[in-house]
Amino acid sequence: MKRNIKKVAVLGSGVMGSRIACHFAGVGLQVLLLDIAPQVAQTTAEKNKLVNDALTAAIKSNPSPVYTQDVVKKITTGNFEDNMKDIAGCDWIIEVVVERLDIKQQIYDQVEKYRKPGTLITSNTSGIPIHLMAEGRSEDFRRHFCGTHFFNPPRYLRLLEIIPTPSTDPEVVSFLMEYGDIILGKTTVLCKDTPAFIANRIGVYSIMAIFGLVDKLGLSIDEVDALTGPAIGRPKSATFRTADVVGIDTLVKVAKGVQDNCPDDEARDTFTIPAWLDKVVENKWLGDKTKQGFFKKMPPGPDGKKDIHVLNLSTLEYEPRQKPKFATVEAGKPIEDLAQRLKVLVAGTDKAGEFYRQFHYSLFSYISFRIPEISDELYRVDDAMMAGFGWEIGAFESWDVLGVKKTVDAMKAAGYAVAPWVGEMLDAGHQRFYKVENGKKLAYDPASKSYKALPGGESFLVLSNFQDKIVWKNNSCKLYDIGDGVLGIQWNTKMGSIGGDVLSGIQTGIEKAEK
Repeated sequence: MKRNIKKVAVLGSGVMGSRIACHFAGVGLQVLLLDIAPQVAQTTAEKNKLVNDALTAAIKSNPSPVYTQDVVKKITTGNFEDNMKDIAGCDWIIEVVVERLDIKQQIYDQVEKYRKPGTLITSNTSGIPIHLMAEGRSEDFRRHFCGTHFFNPPRYLRLLEIIPTPSTDPEVVSFLMEYGDIILGKTTVLCKDTPAFIANRIGVYSIMAIFGLVDKLGLSIDEVDALTGPAIGRPKSATFRTADVVGIDTLVKVAKGVQDNCPDDEARDTFTIPAWLDKVVENKWLGDKTKQGFFKKMPPGPDGKKDIHVLNLSTLEYEPRQKPKFATVEAGKPIEDLAQRLKVLVAGTDKAGEFYRQFHYSLFSYISFRIPEISDELYRVDDAMMAGFGWEIGAFESWDVLGVKKTVDAMKAAGYAVAPWVGEMLDAGHQRFYKVENGKKLAYDPASKSYKALPGGESFLVLSNFQDKIVWKNNSCKLYDIGDGVLGIQWNTKMGSIGGDVLSGIQTGIEKAEK
């Protein structure tokens, strides 16, 4: 079936709903954004106050959810009471209401009344099993129903998790995977219908494991964020600042959800909420949305400058920030190549080195046991973490960098378990999770015990996959023989600037190509 999406309905105008509406409008679609009408409302303006206020707040937010203000003209607002009938003219209906199954089911009752057969219907839920939401619905609804989990803010975070149910038509899944990629500009990752799906399952585990190391190694918030940001290829928001942005209550909710709904998770205890974190939530210090969390903006001082204080996890009082220094981190700073830097960090002999070893060992252990539970393909785990949490390289790729066999031996010596399939892979002589052959990147497939090419690899030439075909290089450029008598030139200057080295590389490339 050839689908043509012209108009999208977004049901729910909260933080995610309003921004998803803006993203769809930004790619040129007409959008119908609906929400509940206040009980006492009588006029249309009164009934639409909630949705209009939410859209206005979204448009004013920073970073902006729209590229230009003209985009907003493509969004029509309304309420469930008067305008649910208008979804009959939409090609895709996205439900983004509160995370309660009973409320979602009430919305779906209304959707079933007005939705035209064959229309896509998806949910942006981050925690409710997708198959539960499809129960009791018509066959056409179930065939066209799927989970589409956007990450906030949707204009900027590339991840879109696609979570089908056993009833979802494969054509719908294929369409969403391609449409999300080509039209919405997303990294679409196919997920199994397991608690927290892929990115939040691994990402929240990663954060909770770090919280455990806070107590174990006696680390402060400033120290943890210095260790877990750009130094290891993660965003500047690192760990605690990320929690403030996401919402500390949201983080705790996901962690408790995994612990409650994954009884067979071997690392279930890692999701136990530390006492200091319980106290933070109890105090309603939930992050940016409550103006204080692990960090707090202080009133301007006598000099008029605003200051940001950080929470002392022992006293639960805010204190001036400290700039921590670790010998291991300092040793890694001059190393631009992340792969080489990670090796230096994990080999460190101070507290930072110990942190990096324990953090990576626990992460590697965890992801090994999640295959095939949350994904049959290990590359999907890496794709989800890079696109959803902004990791520069994925966890399995990091494991490759540090040496799979070497790290497994160190993990076992330190008391960390590894899933049996990793040992089987190594015993068969396979030393890496990823490898490159003939310019194509392949990932190890535990099910077939062989390597398979990554999907889409036939559509692109990735020059970094031709490292064994470098025919010339200088400080800024590399020339690759990419086959068929063609040379490819790549330069790695700051902001892609073109200077003497790059011009020399271009001229050299022309000379060699002509010969």
